[in-house]
Amino acid sequence: MTQPATGYVASSDRYDQFAYRPVGRSGLKLPPLSLGLWHNFGDNTPLERQREILRASFDLGITHFDLANNYGTPYGSAESNFGRILKEDFQAHRDELIISTKAGWDMWPGPYGQGGGSRKYVLASLDQSLRRMGLDYVDIFYSHRFDPETPLEETASALATAVQQGKALYVGISAYSPEQTLEMEAVLRRWNIPLLIHQPSYSILKREIETGLFEAVEKIGAGMICFSPLQQGLLTNRYLQGIPADSRVGRGTRFLRPEQVSDVVVKKAAALNEIAQARGQSLAQLAIAWVLRDPRMTSAIIGASSAAQVRENLGALKQLSFTKEELAAIDRIAPGPA
Repeated sequence: MTQPATGYVASSDRYDQFAYRPVGRSGLKLPPLSLGLWHNFGDNTPLERQREILRASFDLGITHFDLANNYGTPYGSAESNFGRILKEDFQAHRDELIISTKAGWDMWPGPYGQGGGSRKYVLASLDQSLRRMGLDYVDIFYSHRFDPETPLEETASALATAVQQGKALYVGISAYSPEQTLEMEAVLRRWNIPLLIHQPSYSILKREIETGLFEAVEKIGAGMICFSPLQQGLLTNRYLQGIPADSRVGRGTRFLRPEQVSDVVVKKAAALNEIAQARGQSLAQLAIAWVLRDPRMTSAIIGASSAAQVRENLGALKQLSFTKEELAAIDRIAPGPA
């Protein structure tokens, strides 16, 4: 095995940490926690910190790194930085990794780069992502959002082409409704391309997918992997005593605004924290365990600004079961959809 440029040697016990979970009825397995590079992997984060997070994740058994074309500041920088670290640290481990990326939101100027599901945008975006990461293919390529202005058949044909060209091993979708999910699976089947996985937003505080999406993915044999299980940090201890200056809200971000850290949300988080403490968990660990309680949820995508956060979040896997009383208490604090 070629020695990595940076001298990184992966931990020899990295596959002894937890059981890997099947993705629907496919032959693929994912770790119960996957690392998302949405935040903290752009040019505004030191490269060595990014390297530390990625190394710690892999050493702890996290084999799935989730990206998108427009992740990072500026857009594309997360893929570029990941590509550099992949080449320097993980090239010898490429076949041990599941690397995913997505296309759907605005990315480059002009009418063809504003996102959506057209063949022009989707396939051009994939080619750009592969160049940034220095890859011949990604393991999973997603349509990042449903595009009401493009026929679903056109988006499906672009995903199928990505597989046929050998640029993606599997395809998935994100933020599609149950009905759109069933339709996408049916159209992809015309090309004998299975719909592998759906990636929705899901947390104790955001439960809309409980009205039909679980049933839809189960019906078609797909897996599910949720993002934002900690609701952008609201389901951690960060905001229980106010808004810290060094927090995501304190620094200013369009993804989480001060008005979202309302008294109602903080009271819910504090009540959930009491349940977590009684279980011997942090609030973040409780929130992660909760989204993984349903076996149809293959994996949860965590973000991390440090290796320590990765380690803490993985602690959720020590206690994934809930009593009926605990689930009822959580439902009283944060009810699901009617």
